[in-house]
Amino acid sequence: MGNPSNIQNLLASIGPVGAEDILSLDPTDKQEGYRELEAWVDGSLDMYRPEFRPILFPIFCHFYLDLIQRGLKDAAVKFYSSFASSLAASHSAILHHISTLLLPAHVQNDEIAQRFRDEKYVVRMSRSGFGLLVGWLTEGVGGEAFGAGDGFTGELGKRGRVSVMRVVNNHLRFDVTSSNTTSVSPNSWEESTGLLSSLIPRANVNNPQAFNVSRGDLKLGPAPLPDELRAETQRVLREQALVDRDPIAQYDVQVTRQVIPGVVNPAESDLLPHPPAFRTLDVEREANHVRDARKRIRLEPSLLVNMDPNSTQAAAVKSRALPSICAYTLHDVPEGAPCCTFSPDTSMMAAGFAESYIRLWSLKGEKLRGLRSDFTSTSIKDSSSLRKIREKGGSITRKLIGHSGPVYSVAFDPLSGSAAAPKYLLSSSADATARLWSMETMTNIVAYRGHENPVWDVKWSPLGIYFATGSRDRTARLWSTDRISCLRVYAGHLSDVDCVQFHPNSLYLATGSSDWTARLWDVQRGSCVRVFIGHQGAVSSLAMSPDGRYLASAGEDLAINLWDLGSGKRIKKMTGHTSSIYSLAFSAESSLLVSGGADWTVRCWDVKSAGGSRQKPRENGNSSFMSMGLATGEPSATPLSYGDEENMETVDLLATFPTKRTPITNVQFTPRNLCLVAGNYLSPVV
Repeated sequence: MGNPSNIQNLLASIGPVGAEDILSLDPTDKQEGYRELEAWVDGSLDMYRPEFRPILFPIFCHFYLDLIQRGLKDAAVKFYSSFASSLAASHSAILHHISTLLLPAHVQNDEIAQRFRDEKYVVRMSRSGFGLLVGWLTEGVGGEAFGAGDGFTGELGKRGRVSVMRVVNNHLRFDVTSSNTTSVSPNSWEESTGLLSSLIPRANVNNPQAFNVSRGDLKLGPAPLPDELRAETQRVLREQALVDRDPIAQYDVQVTRQVIPGVVNPAESDLLPHPPAFRTLDVEREANHVRDARKRIRLEPSLLVNMDPNSTQAAAVKSRALPSICAYTLHDVPEGAPCCTFSPDTSMMAAGFAESYIRLWSLKGEKLRGLRSDFTSTSIKDSSSLRKIREKGGSITRKLIGHSGPVYSVAFDPLSGSAAAPKYLLSSSADATARLWSMETMTNIVAYRGHENPVWDVKWSPLGIYFATGSRDRTARLWSTDRISCLRVYAGHLSDVDCVQFHPNSLYLATGSSDWTARLWDVQRGSCVRVFIGHQGAVSSLAMSPDGRYLASAGEDLAINLWDLGSGKRIKKMTGHTSSIYSLAFSAESSLLVSGGADWTVRCWDVKSAGGSRQKPRENGNSSFMSMGLATGEPSATPLSYGDEENMETVDLLATFPTKRTPITNVQFTPRNLCLVAGNYLSPVV
């Protein structure tokens, strides 16, 4: 709920009494005020510390911007160097940005600085926690553990208190909830926190949950299969079973489209327009889906819950719970390879390079030979004549040249699935274009122009034909391969759209942005139907679960958030990576999530577990639970400073697979649950 009238009156009572007179040209009040505030937050009781932490960041930013605007550059730099390190774990991008603002003119002309000045920073708190905060601001005590800090003392302390109160009163808005402190998950306090007024699409709605509820239910079930295509696919499967003499073969195509209770299934009329008649390729794709489902390796990460990793049974259980991972490493690429991907049938790999080209590799050792250009269509009569017009030579790798800037994303078309090699490749680049490449001729056949800035990501719709792009111009766009202009523009993000991802049924498109939010859009209508607020940094990667119920998002805050698409609520926060997270992928059963990042590791996460902080061993060998839960009254470990707990591994981290020096730029699962990863090896600096 919002601030009730009595709390608003209480806030007004701690207004900036004489603040303008006191806050003259002496910067030490801000240094002292923030130091005392940070000490109080770190020294507060375990049950309150998670909800007090979010107030540190906006107060730090306002203090720094105030000092710069008053021309006190040296004091601002000293203030930044003294306190920024404790906030860097969750807010590194914004902190780096504001550290570049060193003159009053910089602050006046900077968009982020003006958002801090013009908008109220929303902080969510419990009623009791808010009362303790106000008590500490007004009286100098409240909420801290015994012996933790002395509050504001002396003349300098009083001036520091006035500085903090001025920011609290003028620039913060408290969303005070009636929920009991101990009944709220520690990580959930950072949800619905930040400069929210411009992030929520609908006016007069300040709570993202209220917006999500107002948008109604979503159709998250699997896309329906046309009756004719289903019948033909089942006929092919029966014939193949007779040939193979396999009496237990699976014929039912519906096995790949399981109905989940409580999830609304879309009708065929809800889908994007597609060709009215199916092709042989469609039948082969659907038949292979059934075969893959039957031969798939079942991953059961729940088996590792509460199991001692050093026990004799652990090794056997891990083979059932964790995937096999096949890693491909690019060597001798000093300029960098920002992206790479694998074809659905695992026959090819593509990588985009900073030097504006794309390179293809055949993973089966077959030569990549394109069609020659010196032939006439009348000379093609059958498959043998088609083979004759292919290039004579060829190698297992090919270079595709066409972009005029670094290539940031590549994607193979999904039409063939695992049944055959892909026919097309999409790429996006800093030259503001997306390009379609033919895998038959190994040439660029279309350039899609419409974005005004670099295109960071491109993704195919699961049903092919359509694709989406995300750009620095703050928009995502929907395209069709047969048109050179875009079909829809999804506008609403306040910064770059860094990543895009289609829902498995193709009705919805998820976007992640540098404005710290992810959004879900109705593909046909172009309207935003969900907004996900909870990251404390740019959203760098997205993944949709194959069952269509979950969205995983990774941010520059080094956290992975798992969201329920139906309600728009965050299920849990997973931490463990120590550097940027580049890629996410769900297993076929939606029970396991794999991530890869700049910390040179691949990590496996249990989607179904409740999560929470892991037990951390003490120096003397005993363990103490470092979660931010209810204080037990028993001796505990030394309280962690602000920012430390964000880097702790959560219990849903099942395994970490390190590489030597390879940032992992892509992770993905094959239809049979083999995990493929790729990255560019970084040579040690001599």
